[in-house]
Amino acid sequence: MINLTIREAVPDDIQALVNIYNHYVLETHVTFDLDPVDVEARLSWLHQYNQNPRHRLFVGISNDEVIGYASSSEFRVKPAFNQSVETTIYLSPAAQGNGFGAQLYGHLLRSLDKTDVHRCYGIIALPNDASVALHTGLGFIEAGKLSEVGYKFKQYWDTLWMERTSP
Repeated sequence: MINLTIREAVPDDIQALVNIYNHYVLETHVTFDLDPVDVEARLSWLHQYNQNPRHRLFVGISNDEVIGYASSSEFRVKPAFNQSVETTIYLSPAAQGNGFGAQLYGHLLRSLDKTDVHRCYGIIALPNDASVALHTGLGFIEAGKLSEVGYKFKQYWDTLWMERTSP
């Protein structure tokens, strides 16, 4: 297995994070953002993380390069949802297929297991067999599907909601 270093994201990572995410915005249906993000907006996004143990942002580094990130975010704004988080992961296309996704996402989930997080939710735009397999392999189970919930690239997309119970 190729070595992967995992650490909390820092502002110096922002250009790499923007580049990784914008690939998915422009080339895929896996995020429902329609317009690329810029560095300034993404810096504001980055600063919401790692302020409390539930909302984390980790980057994976291989060969001194940020190759992906995994995060846990507020699930809903009402306080009764505080022990639930939405989790996500994005890898640069060149980093896929090396086991980095499982290592990076697994690191995030293990960090959440040490908190009062009760449920993690992964929301996957379908089709995406690789993401479904990753989530299943990390202990997520299917919670439900929403049909034609997102519109991108002149078509509607379904989402699969998966959940993981923290130990």
